[in-house]
Amino acid sequence: MVRPITNAAFEALLHAADYSNAHGAFARQLNHAGRVHGTWRYDAASVYWWLRGRRPAGYVQAAMAETFARKLGRPVAVSELGFTTTQITANAAYPTSISHAINAAEQLWTMLARQIEFRSDATYQGDAALQAALSWRYDLADQAVSHNGRQHVTAADIESLNVLADHFIDLDRRQGGGSPRTRALIADFLVRQVVPMLHGTYTDGIGRDLMRAAARLSGQLAFMSYDAGDHGTAQYHLTIALRLAKAADDHLYGAHLLANLATQAVYLGHALDAARLAEAAIDGAGRAPAAVRARLYTTAASAYGRSGERRACQTALTKAQRAIDRTIPGASPHWVNYFSPAHFAGTALKCLSDLGLHRQALRHAPDAIALASNNARTRALHTALIATTHARDGDIGAACVWGRELTQHVPEVCSARVSRRVRELTAALGPHQAVPEVNELLHTLATPSAQE
Repeated sequence: MVRPITNAAFEALLHAADYSNAHGAFARQLNHAGRVHGTWRYDAASVYWWLRGRRPAGYVQAAMAETFARKLGRPVAVSELGFTTTQITANAAYPTSISHAINAAEQLWTMLARQIEFRSDATYQGDAALQAALSWRYDLADQAVSHNGRQHVTAADIESLNVLADHFIDLDRRQGGGSPRTRALIADFLVRQVVPMLHGTYTDGIGRDLMRAAARLSGQLAFMSYDAGDHGTAQYHLTIALRLAKAADDHLYGAHLLANLATQAVYLGHALDAARLAEAAIDGAGRAPAAVRARLYTTAASAYGRSGERRACQTALTKAQRAIDRTIPGASPHWVNYFSPAHFAGTALKCLSDLGLHRQALRHAPDAIALASNNARTRALHTALIATTHARDGDIGAACVWGRELTQHVPEVCSARVSRRVRELTAALGPHQAVPEVNELLHTLATPSAQE
């Protein structure tokens, strides 16, 4: 007996593309579209089962969308295929297994890749963040991560992922994470290249390296989503990346991801959550290299500063500074090389300013702008912060000097965080708008070119 069709959307696309009576032809075109993922052997029977409720992997759906797009002469979104919903579930729960993490990553990346203007309706979930920290810290380690699949994964494949991760990180620092098109392009790369590898064939050793590379890429997309103000998606990515880092048995990178989650919590005003997350990261990192400790203690200081814990903040800053002084070049993981004395100075300036210690905070200003040329976003963030701190300290002239400097940097990046810093500066200068140079600066900062 022929089973009834349950995927009406897929059936409608087959009909529109003249594949209603040519399921075998569609399968052959799909096999051709998916050749970059290895050898696919789908046939008319595969189409039969897809029409009746079976759900192919996300990267297969992406190839289906391409196949239909070529035939129909128009873009086709994965959401039109009828296999997935159009919204990401607002669920930042820590995946219980490696396969759960891979499937969650595939779903999330596919959605972002195929809906360039997509934006999750989820928000930051404090309970889920703390639960993720506990699970990452105390769940048993994965005994094995080897897998058998279609594509054979090699060490060279993973090295190429690490090279591309470095490229995406550099792009983010130069331009900011605010462009939905850039994030969609990165997600598309993850769908096309990384997901098939995660479903492929690899040994335990190669598998752990693959999980580490996938965690880096997911973590980077998380940070870009955070920078864009899409906090639900950012947290979801961070949670998935945290689980992949657990599978890689890389507790240092896991601690770094947890610190990023703490940084997001600070930004959103959840200071107590942030402090707990930062403390869990420090505890989980164990006997970490000095550069990693410096980054983690700096994050903790930021959380304490936001919550008004002056002594804890200054203690964390002291520990971070000592760790920076003890850092040995080449003795730390590659991914932490971005963290420089300038990044420490910028955070020190921010948390001391949060505590109302403006004069003490401004002592860090010269170091905060001693950044490498590719750190355009951080330069804009720090410049805005210095200007705002001067304004709050009552030195309006200095605030305007730094504000004019800021107008040169803001147009270089697309970042919700930079836009927020600009708004904070304009709010601090607002009571002084009768002063001509303040009024001129406020007008300049209000122009679109200074906000985008």
